[in-house]
Amino acid sequence: MKELIVISGKGGTGKTSLMSAFASLAENKILCDADVDAADLHLITAPDVRQQHAFQSGNEAMINPDKCTQCGLCRELCRWDAISEEFEIDAIECEGCGVCVYFCPEKAIDFPVRTCGEWFISDTRFGPMVHARLGIAEENSGRLVSLIRKEARDLAQNKNLDLILTDGPPGVGCPVIASIGGADAVLVVTEPTVSGKHDMERVIELAAHFKIPVMLCVNKSDLNPDTTEEIEAFAKEKGADCLGRIPFDVIFTKSMVKGQTIFEYEGNSEAGNAVKAIWENVLKRLSA
Repeated sequence: MKELIVISGKGGTGKTSLMSAFASLAENKILCDADVDAADLHLITAPDVRQQHAFQSGNEAMINPDKCTQCGLCRELCRWDAISEEFEIDAIECEGCGVCVYFCPEKAIDFPVRTCGEWFISDTRFGPMVHARLGIAEENSGRLVSLIRKEARDLAQNKNLDLILTDGPPGVGCPVIASIGGADAVLVVTEPTVSGKHDMERVIELAAHFKIPVMLCVNKSDLNPDTTEEIEAFAKEKGADCLGRIPFDVIFTKSMVKGQTIFEYEGNSEAGNAVKAIWENVLKRLSA
């Protein structure tokens, strides 16, 4: 069983559109959306949820007014200034460290486990899919990413599936690190812009740090050929495989509006043919 993570240094490079196109081409696979902070693969795959689970991580301090004597010790000890003069805890400011709970002389502070979001196992027209949704302003997205990747691996083993296709989060933060650890390879999708090139460099260096084989493709490559050349030169210097270029094509936008992959919307197009060639290159490197 192989696991491919599709990532990008920044948002808006076309990562999810490419990932959904791969879902049309790949066989005997499971899909995983690890972009839990802003999941959108479901907009194209239209999953039929079969299992729904709460994601719990961390704790949240809550003052019981019936027990609290307002001695002020919790406010004095809280380095986050999360407790107001009325002895109410700001859930956003609270880091869940538990200091106030431990030192409260009246044991007036409860510390329940926080429910941060949900994760799902679904059926799609492309096969099974594991995905999640983190709550608004919630943390611990890295732990949720690790959880759904584990569930995807377990499901793939149970169903004897050969490939896990994971739509990773953008950037280089904790969720990205959680999404690429232990993967067989990552495919970095970038665009020929100043920010695209800069963030692509950071994410390639991140993958190299964890010794994960890196592949690269440039989306909308014809919008700035000079920057495309610079991107590919940097990738080769870092040992990444340049798999191909995808020209700018409004078919991606039109298919997305329809909730379809580019192959479902238009079976034969210049961009579609480029994606097929990149996918063939991906398979060659995964099987090598």
